[in-house]
Amino acid sequence: MGDMAYLDNGATSFPKPESVYVAMDTFYRHHGVNPGRSGADAAMEAGSILDETRKELNSFFANPSPDYNRLIFTANATDSLNTCIQGMVRPGDHVVSTRLEHNSVLRPLHELANRGIITFDLVPFDGDGFIDPADVAAMIRPETRMVVVNHGSNVIGTVQDITAIGAICRERGVTFTVDAAQTAGCVPIDMAAMGIDLLAFTGHKSLLGPVGIGGVAVGPDVDPVSFRWGGTGVRSAQLTHLEQYPYRLEAGTLNTMGIAGLRAGLQWILEQGMDTIVAHEQDLSAKLCTGLSDMPGLKIYGAPADDRHTSVISVTLEGMNPEEIGMRLDIDHDIITRTGLQCAPLAHEGIGTGKLGTVRFSIGPLNQESDIDRVLTAMHELSHEAVAR
Repeated sequence: MGDMAYLDNGATSFPKPESVYVAMDTFYRHHGVNPGRSGADAAMEAGSILDETRKELNSFFANPSPDYNRLIFTANATDSLNTCIQGMVRPGDHVVSTRLEHNSVLRPLHELANRGIITFDLVPFDGDGFIDPADVAAMIRPETRMVVVNHGSNVIGTVQDITAIGAICRERGVTFTVDAAQTAGCVPIDMAAMGIDLLAFTGHKSLLGPVGIGGVAVGPDVDPVSFRWGGTGVRSAQLTHLEQYPYRLEAGTLNTMGIAGLRAGLQWILEQGMDTIVAHEQDLSAKLCTGLSDMPGLKIYGAPADDRHTSVISVTLEGMNPEEIGMRLDIDHDIITRTGLQCAPLAHEGIGTGKLGTVRFSIGPLNQESDIDRVLTAMHELSHEAVAR
C-alpha cells in the first residue's frame, strides 16, 4: 500500500487483512484443484472449504433455512442480483424498487421491462436519503412479484429500515430481495428477523475478501429458477440441470480460491467483532465530517456517522468539479477516492448531483486517523483554491 491513503472501500476494500492473503496463497498451493470432481483427497479438502464457508455465511446472515446449501456462490453482487431478479420474475409480473438503487438493480429491471416481461415502479427517497416503508406498501399491486431494496446506499451511505419493509412484504406475500453489497460485513443482517427472502452480497467490499466472489442467501420460502445450466460434477449422466441446492443456481467450476479468501475475511470480522469494526469506522467518519463541515463552498451528502449510515460520505465543492478534485487528491496527495455517479444515477438525481456526481470517501476497517488527517489537509487546500477562482 505504501504511503497511499485509500478511501475507496465502497468500491472494494483495500488492503485486506493479512490472513486473507495467507489463506488464498495456502489454499491454492495445497488445495487448488477442482472441488467435488473426484474422490481424491485434495478435491475432497477443496470441497470441504466450500461447505464450511457456506455454513458460516448462512449462519452469519441468520438465514431461516437450516439448509446451508441454500447459500450459493456467484461472481459478484451484480451476478447475485441478476440471479435473484431473473430467477424469480415471470411475464406480467410487477417489481417495486427504489431510486437509490445501483445499476446492478436498475439495469436488469429496465432490460426486462424493455423486453415486455415486467413492469416496475421506483420509490423516491426523502431529503435525508431514506425510503418510507409506507411508500413501498403503496406501490405493491396484486401482480407484484418482488420488492428489491438497496440496504445501504453506495452514494450517501444511508441504511434503510429493512425490517419494516420486510414485514410489509411478508404481509402482502411478496418476495423481498435485499442488495447488501454495501452492508454485508459492516451492518448486522438477520434474514429471519428482517423478513428477507433473498440476500445478494459481494465478497470484496466489507466482507474483506477478494474480487470475483459473491453470493445469494436463499431463504426457505423461495426457489429461484436457474438461467445457467452446465456441469456440476454430480450425476453427470443426467442431461438436465439439477434442481437441488446449491447446484440449482450454480454451474461450472467455482472460484474456489476466492471462496477461501472470503472465508478468511469473514473469520477476521468475527475475531475483531463487528461492533468494534463499526465503532472504528463511525469514529473516523465523524472526524472526517466534522473537519469537512466548516470548509468554504463544500457540501456534504449523507454525513451523520450513526447506525443509520455506513461510512460512505459524498461531497461537492463549489467551483471545482468532482473529477478534478479526485485527480488532484490522487496526484498531489496520494489519496484514492471515487468520483462521478458511482453507478447510481437516480440517487444522484435525487440529491441534485446528477450531472457531475460527487467525490465519495468510503472508510474501511484498516483506515487510520492519519488517513483522515491527510484528507482534511488536502481538502482544506482545495477548498481555498476553489474559493479564490
